[in-house]
Amino acid sequence: MLLTSFDPFAAEFDRLARRAFGPIEVGRSLMRMDGIRREDGIELRFDLPGIDPDSIDVTVDRGVLSVSARSEEYAETEKPFIRERATGSFTRRVRLSDAVDAEKIDASYDRGVLTVRVPLAEKALPRKVEIKTEARPAIAA
Repeated sequence: MLLTSFDPFAAEFDRLARRAFGPIEVGRSLMRMDGIRREDGIELRFDLPGIDPDSIDVTVDRGVLSVSARSEEYAETEKPFIRERATGSFTRRVRLSDAVDAEKIDASYDRGVLTVRVPLAEKALPRKVEIKTEARPAIAA
């Protein structure tokens, strides 16, 4: 497994909270993500619409990839009368496998989507194993 972001306790708590309190509003820590497996690694895509690229921070520390961002807050003079968009700070953490090359992780941001490419370490890439045979003398007939 290359990455894990499933927490069974959090999933159970979320299920119970939805049953008790109804649908949960988009929270301060919600950041939607897709993970795509490729031959040479994985690609993670995070939805960050309307986020200033300068507020996005991607770090790797002890096998955990952290993505955090801040969205615009309202000015003191602004009084929203409808508020459906989440504002504030967002963070998403993904545990990485030892099979990835953390030194070569890169990220790009385009049209509201942050793409983080996590390559596999060379030792984890599939390779063909050569089969050696002993040389046998040719039989003369």
